[in-house]
Amino acid sequence: MHSLGVLLSGRGSNFVAIADSVDAGRIADARIAVVISNTADAPGIAAAKERGLDALVIPSKGKPREEHDREVVAALQQHKVDLVCLAGYMRLLSPWFVQQFPRRILNIHPSLLPAFPGLEAQEQAFAYGVKVSGCTVHFVDEELDHGAIIVQKTVLVLDGDDEHSLAERILDQEHIAYTEAINVVLSGKYEVKGRRLLK
Repeated sequence: MHSLGVLLSGRGSNFVAIADSVDAGRIADARIAVVISNTADAPGIAAAKERGLDALVIPSKGKPREEHDREVVAALQQHKVDLVCLAGYMRLLSPWFVQQFPRRILNIHPSLLPAFPGLEAQEQAFAYGVKVSGCTVHFVDEELDHGAIIVQKTVLVLDGDDEHSLAERILDQEHIAYTEAINVVLSGKYEVKGRRLLK
């Protein structure tokens, strides 16, 4: 049985999608061992508690990054987490954190990386006038939105779209992509050559 740890800072819609997939057996032989937020008022923490999951708040405000990271890693290790899933976690992980879970930290980003990294990716894509956008699940490394890509989903940008309607359709695909990516990683049936993940 694989143990997942989910880190979030907000509503945690990707966390809910992961939890639904675990409950439905779409992610087999896995359980969510702990959900951690760096903000006390994150709706995702309330959602985790409603599901009866172990939900922790480890506040980041006013703490040096590495000190906060050490607290989060300690909690993940205490819960014997195999795979860490970032679900709207608005903190850049320190290199030390990443080294504790080599190729065991996943993140989802609402664009087709390497296009539009960082914050407000959907707004960036819309403003740039792209015709196709989407989402990317990737391994986390020491650089922002940079690790090897596991799954990507495309979303057409419609003439009637604004950044909000585009973001909603991308989010639908995020929920599908994250489940697929977790299954790939937990299966172990892949290899990474350079930047390419081969199944």
